[in-house]
Amino acid sequence: MLYDIQTSSPIPIYRQIVEQVQRLIASGQLQPNDDLPSVRAVALHFAINPMTVSKAYSMLETAGSIVRKRGVGMAVAYQQNVSSTEDKLELLRPSLEAAAQVAAQLGIPVAEAQALFLACLQTTNQEKNQDKNQDAKGESHE
Repeated sequence: MLYDIQTSSPIPIYRQIVEQVQRLIASGQLQPNDDLPSVRAVALHFAINPMTVSKAYSMLETAGSIVRKRGVGMAVAYQQNVSSTEDKLELLRPSLEAAAQVAAQLGIPVAEAQALFLACLQTTNQEKNQDKNQDAKGESHE
């Protein structure tokens, strides 16, 4: 599934979907005209209310990030502006601010929090590379 929804997160589910789609578009992982998973598919996969997914998609459509394709569903809109590093960093900022607040509340020293963040980045990048390698192997056998 395209999304990583955390139902136990204090961030509302619709907001998680909106932010993840925005990040996927900004990073180029979602390209113009790429189809998004259907409302029903997302709702079933994560056992959430379809209206929650619909709300997220409506917000993204209003923002101009996605477009409705009659009879097909939602797709990434054609956008004039390619996201700059500055734009991408602004999308990252809320997550880092929340993590910094949690670290401060737990009394974790800055150096240890930074080390954990770097370890998480490395793990995520390794997993992403493994996924790409598996996708490439799957394509070569078809």
